[in-house]
Amino acid sequence: MTVKHSSSPSLPANLTLGQKVDYIEQYTPELLQGVPRTLSREQIGVSQPLPFGGVDIWNGYELSWLNPKGKPQVAILQCRVPIDSQNLIESKSFKLYLNSFNQSVFGSADEVARHLTKDLSACAQAPVEVQLFSAGQFGALQLGELDGTVIDDLDIEINAYEPSPELLTTGDQQVSETLVSHLLKSNCLITSQPDWASVQIHYEGAAIDHAGLLAYLISFRRHNEFHEQCIERIFCDLMNRCKPHKLAVYARYTRRGGLDINPLRANFDFNVSNNRLARQ
Repeated sequence: MTVKHSSSPSLPANLTLGQKVDYIEQYTPELLQGVPRTLSREQIGVSQPLPFGGVDIWNGYELSWLNPKGKPQVAILQCRVPIDSQNLIESKSFKLYLNSFNQSVFGSADEVARHLTKDLSACAQAPVEVQLFSAGQFGALQLGELDGTVIDDLDIEINAYEPSPELLTTGDQQVSETLVSHLLKSNCLITSQPDWASVQIHYEGAAIDHAGLLAYLISFRRHNEFHEQCIERIFCDLMNRCKPHKLAVYARYTRRGGLDINPLRANFDFNVSNNRLARQ
């Protein structure tokens, strides 16, 4: 697999991201906007069949609606968007869509969940799994940390702040290990606002040089790309440069606008939790 590094792909012209918009308080599913996944995948040389499986896990902390008596209800939203969907869901449109529930009346949380499932699936062009947690269930949602060896304390010199896969090297020893870094930062493709993440990498194969891997992850610091696209680029660069037998890349991005996005890409069955990290 050859990963290409080129200019940003052409995005749909109707995206509200980066534009001044009105906040609509009545249920409006038309606010949701999808971005074709093929745009970024063509850019990095990914074609069908996909070299990875996985999911995009979303958490929404600002979901509210009115019950039939006009009383506000609140819930935390969790949804899973399959990575073989035609579209990824653009995050600002997702936020505006959730805002549109604020002054809308629904008979129950189940009714809200049905609308969310239908609308998000239509936007992604694939079945999206939705789960709502009421205020009485908030205590069951746990904080956690990513399992693995944290490599952030390595004393290295950094001079690359755009993706630099040539920093990735391997040795002769065969290993199975899980590595974690909290130093991943990229920028929104449209607005250049910072996106912060912790990333977990599990692999089996030739030992990846930890210092080079850390420098490579830091090299995304000035790179403009959507969350999901960055993780696919990291997966592909690791496969291309290090050729592990098994590879999983999982990122937990900090929330923006009440939403966090947590992409997983793996070429084997790698189970992850959806426990919120301290920074989220």
